Amino acid sequence: MDTTQRPGRLAVGVVGAGRVGTALGAALTTAGHRVVAASGVSDASRRRAERLLPDVPLLPVDEVVAAAELVLLAVPEEALPGLVAGLAATGAVRRGQLVAHTSGRYGAAVLDPATAAGALPLALHPVMAFTGTPTDVARLAGCSFGITAPEPLRPVAEALVVEMGGEPQWVEEEQRPLYHAALSHGADHLVALVAESMDLLRRSGVTEPGRMLGPLLGAALDGALRSGDAALGGPAARGDAGTVAAHVERLARVSPQSVASYAAMARLTAVRALGAGRLRPGDAEALLDVLAGGGRA
Repeated sequence: MDTTQRPGRLAVGVVGAGRVGTALGAALTTAGHRVVAASGVSDASRRRAERLLPDVPLLPVDEVVAAAELVLLAVPEEALPGLVAGLAATGAVRRGQLVAHTSGRYGAAVLDPATAAGALPLALHPVMAFTGTPTDVARLAGCSFGITAPEPLRPVAEALVVEMGGEPQWVEEEQRPLYHAALSHGADHLVALVAESMDLLRRSGVTEPGRMLGPLLGAALDGALRSGDAALGGPAARGDAGTVAAHVERLARVSPQSVASYAAMARLTAVRALGAGRLRPGDAEALLDVLAGGGRA
């Protein structure tokens, strides 16, 4: 069966042959749409396009937009507003054209210049860390997408996400900054926290910190996702001010830059444990006093 002949199939142009753009382009191809052009200037972008979008020509941005019924803007967030404004100002966007971006920070409003030119705006943000390899396409199965669009276009946004194997999650325009902050706080800060933990373990003499942390962090993440605050553990959640003070004192000598992040996370842990009824107010007060005093019990 030739899927390109199915009704509703779109000519897709991918602006930005990065990790996200090539993976989504490949997923749309699997769904029966046709990626007709992509843009990418770096050697890495060209290699990714060759792997995931074979036989798709790499063209200047304006030519990609001209060839497409669905334009997928998969560019860094800081570049998105200027790109949209430029495309609208030069007349590259045409009436009735679907214009979607993949940014988490922005909703549909960032596409207002294109909308004013008659385009149909969609925000389709895949909640996934991309590697730039073909495995990304398979990993889209079950991946959540934060979608924002004018209400009449909501079914279109949802259908595109489902076709790519994802699960659409509606996010109101005014909630996009909070939505993105939550994702960044959870994922980006997790990477920094784990990397710092591995560094400290190496300094304590552990030769394979990743192997040591893997089971512990896997269980902690599973517990947090299943049970939330009920999974809190450790000295801060127990209100063990003496142990926390010893931690801070040692960190101050060995890795001073780690003290602020440790204290901030210990404080957050205590506050959440207190709110969940897992920590007595008196123990919480003693612990917070230690943290406020720079670790002196």
